[in-house]
Amino acid sequence: MVAGLVATTPAAFADHSEVTISPASGSGAPGCEETADGCYIPNTATVDVGGVVIMSNTDTAAHTFTSGTPDDGPDGVFDTSLLMAGNSFEWSPTVAGEQPYFCMVHPWMQGLIIVQEAGAEEADDHGDEMMMPTGAAAATGMLSDGTKVSVWTTTPTKGEMMEISVQFEGAEHVNHDMKVTQNGNTVLDDKGAHHHDGKGVHMTKALGSSDPVNITITFQGYGVDDPKTGPIGEKVVFSNVVPEFGTIAMMILAVAIISIVAVTAKSRVIPRF
Repeated sequence: MVAGLVATTPAAFADHSEVTISPASGSGAPGCEETADGCYIPNTATVDVGGVVIMSNTDTAAHTFTSGTPDDGPDGVFDTSLLMAGNSFEWSPTVAGEQPYFCMVHPWMQGLIIVQEAGAEEADDHGDEMMMPTGAAAATGMLSDGTKVSVWTTTPTKGEMMEISVQFEGAEHVNHDMKVTQNGNTVLDDKGAHHHDGKGVHMTKALGSSDPVNITITFQGYGVDDPKTGPIGEKVVFSNVVPEFGTIAMMILAVAIISIVAVTAKSRVIPRF
């Protein structure tokens, strides 16, 4: 058992040239909208401009993937029509932005696709165009290899997206997964994130309340090509995250490593030895 290790949340623009979305099993009946994963998996997907979104019906019921919302109706960006079990549809976005979609047959099924510029990460890394927040971070800490990580977040507000800015001091080519939940509902599920210069921003979907969020990071190593290095597989959990207020409880989950840390009133992570 190794004690006293500290880690926090890496996050950034990721290379999302292709993403696959599938309906949750049994989503033809109401109830999936109340689960943490939602009715489409992933419920919030990220893809690059010019990338490919594969809409695959792995459920037993027929569904549609229709751009728009149940309240406003289809917006004409894409529509799979009735997609039978085992069939798929591909869509390639041409502009950046957020694209909600739903199932015409089962309107409780709703999802969100975030389309980002394919070159955004490189511009941020090499052109210094992305400005990291200043002032005290919502939480700070270190990975078990000693890399210091700082996290800033906007205030969680019902109906608005939450921005999570992260900086890995002195690190390059960081890879990780990031999942954010609020009251048991997933508001961000980003897999395979990668950033060149150790800093970047994630954006959740619109929050269901103004309550704090929980952030789970699974570190996937340093590097562009395999094999990658670093504490791969290490999980970091932040509970009740709000900017500079409230309590942040953090736990590192790794092979033979469990470390629970205390937090000061300013929400700075302090390792306990």
